[in-house]
Amino acid sequence: MNYSQFLNMIPEATLMVVLLITFIADFCSSKSADRKWFNPLVCLLMVAHIVINIFPTEATEAFGGMYTTGPAAGVLKTILALGTLIVMVQAKEWLSRKDTAFKEGEFYMLIISTLLGMNMMVSANHFLLFFLGLEMASVPMACLVAFDKYRHNSAEAGAKFVLTATFSSGVMIYGISLLYAACGTLYFDDVAKVISASPLTIAGMVFFFSGLGFKISLVPFHFWTADSYQGAPTTVTGYLSVVSKGAAAFTLCAILMKVFQPMVEYWTVLLYIVIVLSITIANLFAIRQSDLKRFMAFSSISQAGYIMLAVVGNSAMSVSALTYYVLIYVVANLSVFTIISSIEEHNNGTVQMDSYNGLYKTNPRLAFLMTLALFSLGGIPPFAGMFSKFFVFMAAVGTHDIHTTLGAWAYGVVFIALVNTVISLYYYLLIVKAMFIKHSDNPLPTFQSACSTKLALAICTVGIVAFGICSFVFDWISVAVNA
Repeated sequence: MNYSQFLNMIPEATLMVVLLITFIADFCSSKSADRKWFNPLVCLLMVAHIVINIFPTEATEAFGGMYTTGPAAGVLKTILALGTLIVMVQAKEWLSRKDTAFKEGEFYMLIISTLLGMNMMVSANHFLLFFLGLEMASVPMACLVAFDKYRHNSAEAGAKFVLTATFSSGVMIYGISLLYAACGTLYFDDVAKVISASPLTIAGMVFFFSGLGFKISLVPFHFWTADSYQGAPTTVTGYLSVVSKGAAAFTLCAILMKVFQPMVEYWTVLLYIVIVLSITIANLFAIRQSDLKRFMAFSSISQAGYIMLAVVGNSAMSVSALTYYVLIYVVANLSVFTIISSIEEHNNGTVQMDSYNGLYKTNPRLAFLMTLALFSLGGIPPFAGMFSKFFVFMAAVGTHDIHTTLGAWAYGVVFIALVNTVISLYYYLLIVKAMFIKHSDNPLPTFQSACSTKLALAICTVGIVAFGICSFVFDWISVAVNA
């Protein structure tokens, strides 16, 4: 075996180094001692990983072409690493509790392992390597969802996640087997050369799409989402809602546009239906939620619909818009979950929306930052979320002629998405109304968030504001995609 191939896998190699150092540091230190240095060490290692891989690299391959990477994949991996870093920073407050402090090392190793699997998914050029990467991400993620195993809700959420992940993996591998039967190969490039629309390939594509739809939480594959998000530790829920979803969405986009390009008329119609259902149904369910984590679960389902809306454009602009949307979604959604986690730690674990009544009077900074994040998720200018939605809408209709059937459908779906944006503004403003207008007889006490929480919020807030104002961010992504 030629081990020099690993030099073509710099992002994965540096992650393996981070994982190894984390394991050694955890193994060699006493868990009964005060380990205030452990979180900064792991975070600095992640910063080093991001710095090493932040600049787009030339296209390379390894393992006989099963692994390929390029500038676009490198940018997405950097975004996923940034999201993971933010989660690690804000997790310090939660992991400082007595019931979780002794598992701090395990948490970081699991989250790094998950990120490693996602990187393999993004760079896969072979269905087998893609599936291995998916399982490398799913198994540690199941452990993270059930991390508070002595808490009933977390254990239940973990069990539901495992069952759903197992079922979705089975559906996906069945779809891959049908594609192999039809094409005789599992390499993406080779499948794209020989694939054609037939009952067997259409069935394989639908099964594969369905399996990955579970990972992205698209309707009608979303049934596990609300329960798992509610039961998992809030820090894990934030990670699951952005990093995992972003990797799966980018991979699905790449496979549809690369492997199934000869069947574009079939998967475009499938996407239209799933997008409309995801955005509309999730918005209607979100309005009725009183638990903030369930509320954000349905919000994430709706956001998944917007992310996939970019794919229907079937162009380089689609990949750029999707990647940019994932970046903005990472900082905005993690900002919300960081605030929820901080308040949960100081409010006896309560995450009910009613408990946020009058938050502005006792904790004005948190109320203000929560409002910024919600406005960005809703697409209110001048925050970055507005620009991300604009680019997604432009990508969706950019290559379509309204006078054609698919073009008319594309414009219709974008119109429905615009209407649903207004609906989403309504339910995001429900939280703002609770924080600034509603009165509470038993308001949350005034408290100071941990320094790590403040740092995570600072990173997210700067991203919400700066990524929208600074046009070079989208240009950086576009240059990488078109390279």
